[in-house]
Amino acid sequence: MKELVIDKLSKTYANGVHALKGVSLTIKPGMFGLLGPNGAGKSTLMRTIATLQEADEGTINFNGIDVLKDKHEVRKILGFLPQEFDFYPKVTALNLLDHFAVLKGISNRGERKDTVETLLKKTNLWEHRRKKLGEYSGGMKQRFGIAQSLLGSPELLIVDEPTAGLDPKERNHFHNLLSELGENMIVILSTHIVDDVRNLCQEMAIIHKGQVVLVERPHDSVEKLQGKIWRVEIDKDDLAAFQDRYQVISHRLYGGHLLLHAYSEEHPGDGFVETEPTLEDVYFHTIPTSEIV
Repeated sequence: MKELVIDKLSKTYANGVHALKGVSLTIKPGMFGLLGPNGAGKSTLMRTIATLQEADEGTINFNGIDVLKDKHEVRKILGFLPQEFDFYPKVTALNLLDHFAVLKGISNRGERKDTVETLLKKTNLWEHRRKKLGEYSGGMKQRFGIAQSLLGSPELLIVDEPTAGLDPKERNHFHNLLSELGENMIVILSTHIVDDVRNLCQEMAIIHKGQVVLVERPHDSVEKLQGKIWRVEIDKDDLAAFQDRYQVISHRLYGGHLLLHAYSEEHPGDGFVETEPTLEDVYFHTIPTSEIV
C-alpha cells in the first residue's frame, strides 16, 4: 500500500516564525484532513510536500521517493490545488486545460484531447468548456483547478482550503468530487472548516502553532467526548464568570444570549445539560478558542 511518510519536518522563516516544529505524519490512501486555524502551518506543510519550498529539517517519503530531494519524480505523480490561484480570464476552459496538458507532457494530440474531455466531464464542466475562465463562478473555478491538478493521473493530490468562499451548493458539488477522488489515491485536504473534515475524511490531524496536536479518525475523536460535553445558555455579561469556573471550550450568540459548550468529566451543575459531542467540540477542546487568531 502506498503511503506518505512525513518525519520530524521543521521550517523557520527568515522573520523568525516557526511554521513547522517536528511534524510527523503517516498518510494512507483515502481522504486525509489537515485541520487547524489560520497561521497554524497547514499551507507551509502543503507547499513543502508539493515541492514548492524547502524544509530546514526532516524527511518526506512517498512510495520510495524522497520528496525533498527528488522533486522532479514527485511532480510526475503529484496534483496540487493551492489556496490561492488564478487563471487567464479571457481563455476558455477547453483551451487552457489543453495548454496545461501540453505542459504536463501529454504531447500526443489524440491522447490530450481524450484526457481534457474526460477531466472536464469528471468535474462537470464539459457543457461550460467554451466559456472564458473570467465568466466562471467561484465553485466552477475550483472545479477547473481540480481538473488541471488531475492531469497526468496523479497518485497524490493536495488541496489547500478548497471550499472557502463557496456557496452551499457549490461546496456540496466539490465535496462529492473530492470523495470520489479519495477512493483511488491519497487526497490531503487542508482546511480550517471543521465540517469539511467531518463530511469527507477517514482520518485527520489537527495542527496548531506548527505542531501536530492530534491524529485520529474523526468518528473516534468524537466518541471519546461522549458524556463530557455540556451546554448552557447564559447572558453575555456572565461569560467571564463561567470561563473562570468551568472549562469553556466554545461559545456563540444564540437568540440574543450566549450558548456555551464546556468540557467536564462529570455534571458541572449551574444549569448545564449534556449534549452530543461534535467534531467542532473536538477541535475547540484540542485548541482553546483563546489561542485561535
